[in-house]
Amino acid sequence: MGQDDGRDEERPAHFVTVPPFRIARYQVTNADYAAFRPFTFADPALPATSVSWLDAVEYCEWLAAQWSLPVRLPTEAEWEFAARGGREQQLYPWGNHLPEAIPGRWREGPEPVGLGVPNEYGLYDMCQNVHEWCKDWYDASYYSISPEDNPQGPPQGTRRASRGGAWRHHIKFSRCAARSSIRPEYRYADYSCRVVA
Repeated sequence: MGQDDGRDEERPAHFVTVPPFRIARYQVTNADYAAFRPFTFADPALPATSVSWLDAVEYCEWLAAQWSLPVRLPTEAEWEFAARGGREQQLYPWGNHLPEAIPGRWREGPEPVGLGVPNEYGLYDMCQNVHEWCKDWYDASYYSISPEDNPQGPPQGTRRASRGGAWRHHIKFSRCAARSSIRPEYRYADYSCRVVA
């Protein structure tokens, strides 16, 4: 996890292990989320946005009951493991270079999920489209004390961790190691989630 030549909160790079888990191929879509909480939307294939961390946790609990499986948000460690797609020490899921800018992409909102090429684990839109909530509380210095085995983040905090790039940013893609966070009650047009079981 992490990147030694990245931002302060991404250091130090360190080895961790995570137990086996399943993660959704796609970010939660409007169609997915409307089954839980009906609302009006233009495109069912767009990621469900303006979802707070609290909303995302409630959605996971509802989905767990529907599927009779333990469903939750990924930890930061699980998310980064999944985003890398088996490419250790690579900056992005596809390698070390930003892709060419495509005119017209992400001008006024996110794109439907799954339009691009999946990573080596078959996961779409990792590090792009919308930020994805993680289970962990956020602490910029957590990596200096993170356990090696299945880190769960700090026990408390005021902000929840999130990962991935978003359509609203000048640079639309994030590195696999890039970390971000906001307060769990906030809802933004570039925040959504992806579930794990």
